[in-house]
Amino acid sequence: MTDHYAVIGNPVAHSLSPHIHVEFARQTGQDMDYVRLLAPLDAFRATVLQFRDAGGRGVNVTLPFKRAAWEFADRHTDTARDAEAANVLDFRDGSIVGHNTDGVGVVTDLERNLGFAIAGKRVLIMGAGGATYGVMSPILDAGPTLLIVANRTVNKAFSVVENFRNHRNTSGGKVSALPYPELAGTQFDLILNATSAGLTDEMPPLPPGIFAPGAAAYDMVYGKRTPFMTFAARQGATLVADGLGMLVEQAAESFRIWRGVRPETASVISALRLEIGKQRQ
Repeated sequence: MTDHYAVIGNPVAHSLSPHIHVEFARQTGQDMDYVRLLAPLDAFRATVLQFRDAGGRGVNVTLPFKRAAWEFADRHTDTARDAEAANVLDFRDGSIVGHNTDGVGVVTDLERNLGFAIAGKRVLIMGAGGATYGVMSPILDAGPTLLIVANRTVNKAFSVVENFRNHRNTSGGKVSALPYPELAGTQFDLILNATSAGLTDEMPPLPPGIFAPGAAAYDMVYGKRTPFMTFAARQGATLVADGLGMLVEQAAESFRIWRGVRPETASVISALRLEIGKQRQ
């Protein structure tokens, strides 16, 4: 019997998740299908319940419903609880379990696909919204010596830091928040852009000289070269990457939760990057 899964959002027509999960199912021999669900902004719960009651086994959740998904779930994993957001709902044993795989996606892409180890590094995360909350736990688990959150509205950055100050796996690393102007004179080994600035071709106000030798720049936006990525390359960052690998790796973690097997991701990332490149031409 074919099992049914979906990605739910508004908008959702642009989502690459069906393509990714169909490929995962093919390579692992899983009998499943995966569709897009457009939920009205005021009917997230009703849309999810309708899908579940029709036999759905789980959903990925994209904007703007990750907070609503967290509130909707009966139980949460640690990462979803820490982020106060869920991008995966798993329907089993009569309950709805909320997971957050975004941070795992970032860390896996950086460390496994791009060869950049976070342990012992100085890390800057730009932004203080849901994307930042979603990646904080797994990045702290990876053991940086310093993690700073920067945001235009610095009080929001302080709120993120307070939420994670007593994180169970900080490995003794310092966690703090700063406004952008106070970053001048500090260098980082990894700068992660968790803002939406790249979607509108804007650039967070980073000072020059902020990348340490051998540093990495990672933008969670995928499928385009953002102003942040261009700035990082000009400032000497050794590794500059978009978030396509994160997209695929968080999907692979979702697939593992649902199906009990983790698919191979490198070929899927390569195929998607090739397809996106063709669409730009």
